[in-house]
Amino acid sequence: MAFHDASAPPPGWAAGPGAPAPPDPEADPRTRGDEPDPHDWARQIVLRQLTAAPRSRSQLETALRRKDCPDDVAAAVLDRMEEVGLVDDEAYAGMLVRSQQAGRGLARRALRQELRRKGVDDETAAAALDEVDPHAEEERARELVEKRLRTMHGLEPHVQTRRLAGMLARKGYDGEVAMRVVREAVRDAPEHQRD
Repeated sequence: MAFHDASAPPPGWAAGPGAPAPPDPEADPRTRGDEPDPHDWARQIVLRQLTAAPRSRSQLETALRRKDCPDDVAAAVLDRMEEVGLVDDEAYAGMLVRSQQAGRGLARRALRQELRRKGVDDETAAAALDEVDPHAEEERARELVEKRLRTMHGLEPHVQTRRLAGMLARKGYDGEVAMRVVREAVRDAPEHQRD
């Protein structure tokens, strides 16, 4: 088996005047061990994060910080991502409010906490929460109570009331709305109707 001398030109390279020079290993960043461009590297991290799920700018900053990305590089990349519309906290907040309200039945107070936890600033969160219709929120509370009440058949009315009110409180519903909805549902439940 013939061994190739690493300092010699590769096979097929002719020596002499006019012949192309052999490739310079020092010119190729892959052979020099150069670090990748930090902006490209940060962009790839952000794009992977956004591919997995929508994210707020704050969440992306945290992801870049965990990867030891310099703050100035992170800011430049995220600014550019905002310019092209890939990072948009207003759209993210609106999407989160709609999905959490529909999927988990969260009310404004719990939604505000969720937005804060995701790093959305208070002004952006307030704008997204202004889109929540109070009548739709109360209707969602009624749906949640009706669904849960079906699993509480046979319990005393005061036990049902306490448990249902606790469920709505955990989901961020205003106490007055929660108690009104719960009392009506328990009062109107077929099992509590007098013959």
